[in-house]
Amino acid sequence: MDQRSGQKRAVDFLYPPVEPFDQRQLAVGDGHTLYMEQCGNPEGAPVLVLHGGPGGGCSPAMRRYFDPAHYRIILFDQRGCGRSRPHSSVEANTTWHLVRDIEVIRTALQIEKMVLFGGSWGATLALIYAITHPQRVNHLVLRGVFLSEQSELDWFYGGGVGAFFPDLWQRFMAPLAPEDRHQPIAAYHRLLFCGDLATETRAARAWSAWENALASVFNQGQWSEGPQEYSRAFARLENHYFFNHGFLEQDGWIVKNRARIEGIGATIVQGRYDMVCPPVSSWKLAQGWDLADLQIVPLAGHALSEPGISERLVAATNRLRDEAES
Repeated sequence: MDQRSGQKRAVDFLYPPVEPFDQRQLAVGDGHTLYMEQCGNPEGAPVLVLHGGPGGGCSPAMRRYFDPAHYRIILFDQRGCGRSRPHSSVEANTTWHLVRDIEVIRTALQIEKMVLFGGSWGATLALIYAITHPQRVNHLVLRGVFLSEQSELDWFYGGGVGAFFPDLWQRFMAPLAPEDRHQPIAAYHRLLFCGDLATETRAARAWSAWENALASVFNQGQWSEGPQEYSRAFARLENHYFFNHGFLEQDGWIVKNRARIEGIGATIVQGRYDMVCPPVSSWKLAQGWDLADLQIVPLAGHALSEPGISERLVAATNRLRDEAES
């Protein structure tokens, strides 16, 4: 038990750690190679895990949301982050490159259809891939949905959530010149891609710390700057995507094209107090989608590791397992 909260820990709901049976670097073109791994049952039901960010990378903990006796669990680091190379590169790195990369992975692994599991930006990418390749998706398991809409960026980078965390917002604004603070994404873009490593690193750590500080409902206002290499890739890639509006042709693209996936089932797990991706996005996505099951977790924020979030996600993958085996 977590003595501070009186709740079970997230780890209590997860499957024991498993080791990959396959790890490789996969060339996907444009000078990029992706780290990819498989674990669980080589003959099992394929599930592709899509990490957040963009730029977050996958971690061993992400393997633990699935029964390894049933699932063939596939993880990969998206272009430019984690163990993929070149690191922190934004060249030939757009949403549509990532969608194509998923197809390269699916083809290389000879998978016909698969479950997609993703949170935050991972949910965005899962939805976009499913909209463009609906025949390849069995089910969507989504967490903390981000629709890549301007209203969401305005909330998180335009001062909306800053009204709840004015002390942290002040620290996020500190690297920016006063005259640039009305457009933080563009201002940070100039710093993160200025060509001076020291300046880019300082900006990257501030950008990453802002999001990390608001990820959990149990956060007490800590401002923690992460390692240089991770922060630089995370901040540069995330800013690159947000500066370019997710590389979608119009605002609201996902909801406007949702009809293409309304025949696919979806489980949407959403923290009630998610400050990074507020519940309105999950709610908007689920409205009128008969096969979507929106589950709002009462005392939870954005983080994958929060107990209520982990419990619902494992329950979702177990339910799909039981339905497949019945």
